[in-house]
Amino acid sequence: MKRRPLALTLGDPAGVGPEITVKAWQALKHEPLSFFAVGDFGALAAASPAGASILRRIRSPQEAPRIFREALPVLDLPLSEPAVAGRPSPAAAASVIQWIETAVALALGAEVAGVVTAPIAKAPLYEAGFKFPGHTEFLGELTAAAGYDGARGPIMMLTAQDLRVTLVTVHTALARAPSLLSVEAIVKTGLVTAQALRRDFGVAAPRVAVAGLNPHAGESGSIGREEVDIVEPAVRALRDLGVDAKGPFPADSLFPAEMRARYDAAVCLYHDQALIPVKMLDFWGGVNVTLGLPIVRTSPDHGTAFDIAGRDLARPDSLLAAIRLADQIARRRQAAR
Repeated sequence: MKRRPLALTLGDPAGVGPEITVKAWQALKHEPLSFFAVGDFGALAAASPAGASILRRIRSPQEAPRIFREALPVLDLPLSEPAVAGRPSPAAAASVIQWIETAVALALGAEVAGVVTAPIAKAPLYEAGFKFPGHTEFLGELTAAAGYDGARGPIMMLTAQDLRVTLVTVHTALARAPSLLSVEAIVKTGLVTAQALRRDFGVAAPRVAVAGLNPHAGESGSIGREEVDIVEPAVRALRDLGVDAKGPFPADSLFPAEMRARYDAAVCLYHDQALIPVKMLDFWGGVNVTLGLPIVRTSPDHGTAFDIAGRDLARPDSLLAAIRLADQIARRRQAAR
């Protein structure tokens, strides 16, 4: 089967995105995959110790695999003004958005195997009028018209070693998270999770664990009613729909190795409930995967790191894992056609 390249967006050009993109190419250029950068050629040249000598401009994705072993292919969409490492600016927002839109359009058009996104900074985007909480929600909007077979997303999954977690609520204040929980929201997350485990991760019979919200999963309602009123009915509904779901489980005992062996993914109810165990297990190698989309999308599980941008200190581990996982998922989807 013909292997299409991945499209990798640079994220905020003042962050570590350009640096880890160059380092990822250096680490992966001899592996049986390929990708090209979607972003500003100058930002990448500035982030490379070798400058522009290791970069090649391309005009179409089809050129990328042919030159990937010798140079990092770049679909050059220039910034309106040069980025300064460590100094985010709303002036770059239009380009950051354009890079994401371009990569998604290429994926929807089947010109690339998937999209990998370097980290964005939300504050500069908000200053420029960006109206989405983050990448996940924006990607959902960009791909909504394309349709998707089965359960619809977007749903955020984080992976680290043998742990996979998905989130019912994501970028919302902790005080608001309980009010956003519903049977429907948990069921949607569980369905999308089970579908992705089968289709994208090769798990023939997915087992899904659902976390509780309160300490001790509410102690049968004595220290919180959410488990009784919302989570337990959602787990029953998932079982009725054919998902091997169990829970709610107390979150403080859901993530040791002995428990991880009993499920293929854990549905978590709020951001830190999912992110803390992922980062404790593999701080450098975690990957963010957007489920429920008609395209493949992964991202490193870290931010823009403006404090170390431009200092050659950024580690590419998470981006490497994100690229490899996107390639694996894309190959599974292609083989299943």
